[in-house]
Amino acid sequence: MAETATNGSNDDPRTRTQQSPLASQRAKESNAPTEENRKGRFGGFFPLGYKEGFSQWWANVPAATAEHTVLSYIPYLRKPPTHTQTGTTPPSETTSTMDVSDSDEKVAAPVRTNSAADPYGPRQWRSQLVKLAGKNRALNEFSVERLDEAHDQNLVMLHGYGAGLGFFYKNFEGLSRVPGWKVYALDLLGMGRSSRPAFRVHSKDRQKSITEAEDWFVDALEEWRVKKNIDKFTLLGHSLGGYMAVAYALKYPGHLSKLILASPVGVPDDPYAVNAEMPDPPQSTLANEALQDQEATTQTSNPNLPDTAKTAGDNNNFLNARSKAQKPNQNGDSTPPSAPRKPLPKWLTYLWDANISPFSIVRWSGPFGPRFVSGWTSRRFSHLPPEQAQALHTYAYSLFRQRGSGEYALAYILAPGAFARSPLIRRIHGVGRQMISPNGTSTSSVAEAQRRQENGIPIVFMYGENDWMDIAGGFAAEQKINDEKDKVLKSATPEERKRDRGSAKCLVIKKAGHHLYLEGWEEFNEVMRKEMKETSDERTTG
Repeated sequence: MAETATNGSNDDPRTRTQQSPLASQRAKESNAPTEENRKGRFGGFFPLGYKEGFSQWWANVPAATAEHTVLSYIPYLRKPPTHTQTGTTPPSETTSTMDVSDSDEKVAAPVRTNSAADPYGPRQWRSQLVKLAGKNRALNEFSVERLDEAHDQNLVMLHGYGAGLGFFYKNFEGLSRVPGWKVYALDLLGMGRSSRPAFRVHSKDRQKSITEAEDWFVDALEEWRVKKNIDKFTLLGHSLGGYMAVAYALKYPGHLSKLILASPVGVPDDPYAVNAEMPDPPQSTLANEALQDQEATTQTSNPNLPDTAKTAGDNNNFLNARSKAQKPNQNGDSTPPSAPRKPLPKWLTYLWDANISPFSIVRWSGPFGPRFVSGWTSRRFSHLPPEQAQALHTYAYSLFRQRGSGEYALAYILAPGAFARSPLIRRIHGVGRQMISPNGTSTSSVAEAQRRQENGIPIVFMYGENDWMDIAGGFAAEQKINDEKDKVLKSATPEERKRDRGSAKCLVIKKAGHHLYLEGWEEFNEVMRKEMKETSDERTTG
């Protein structure tokens, strides 16, 4: 696995130009007087100054403009296509719906890069809004396809909570190099620049309300697949997108060639999340998402990484996560037992249970919004060049202040502290092992004799070396998936064994954290290309 993600000449700490967007850090490096002295006690948490924050709020940059700016950093694509059917009207402080336009002039024409300017071209880049059934339902889509060759493989990428497809700007070019593949990125319904219909859960039953919240996203994804006439595809989901990818695979079996989960949320089994409103630990994963500085993450290796993690024989076994995941608990399960928890502050638990999202606070805060957002963006993007970090900050703020919609699903899916109310570890072994009918559904009145069981699919877990997401949960899921495979094949015929495609593995991206696709993008892209080529080869020889 290449080391270029961290050791390339352009990233040599001895030659790298200033990269951190934190005003406080820049001031420390120059020992110059700083506005931080005028920001008060919270200056370190919210590095953007009041004046700068007010200017950004007043500028009111539309989401379409912010997305276009971020995508302009894609190599070989100087003028990215950006449809303006959504996100062109600057957000207001009211709760009006996001503007969706059918006007022809707002539809973006595809952009082609030729082989003279693009060494991996020719390629076609497209931005469009895909309308779905119902009122105000549409998904924002960005795609890349190689021209002058047929493609029979599709990669679909799903972002995390509250984010958007623009966060994958470091991956589009690298992943679209693989011959025979078309790459799609989607904004989840109610997030990014997709439409933002009102989010409602009608059931009072705990499990049914969780299912309703999941279905709100996965039904839209399935409708998009049908509309695009895609039969099989590889699904990549990051964080909440990874959680939804598993939910999709379970509800709509038979359509995935491979499932790739990049630092997925909701894998471990935590008793404080699956029971009544029990709070989680004070140092929760949600807090780490807000406070972890990515410049430190990308410059350092995990000090607890044992030598076995650095050898070719077991390059992806770090810490004691695998042994911890495989150690049975008192119930005989391979899931590691949870340690006693201390409660979160009552006010935070109250806000979570009241479904008041972080983005609600951004919207309510008016001119202070950009400064609040800088508390997250300055840490998430501190490893990037200043101009790219600024573009991502503006993009994030333009999305965060949009009308609330899909964000309200979070409280139904996760408990305070970002542990799942219905953990994936309890059901992920069913991915690729369901009975499906001839019409491709898992719930059908077709006679049992006409139904067949899936032959399993490869499932890949990916984590950052310094990920705050619990990698032990990934190893426990790997073990559970492989145990299920052994159980299924125990009484299988030789032909059934030959047809089985099920597998699971955990991979680690060096010197990266939760946002491994961005912090360790070069190694991430390399690993992804390898997985994509393996899928292509399997189809050719299968």
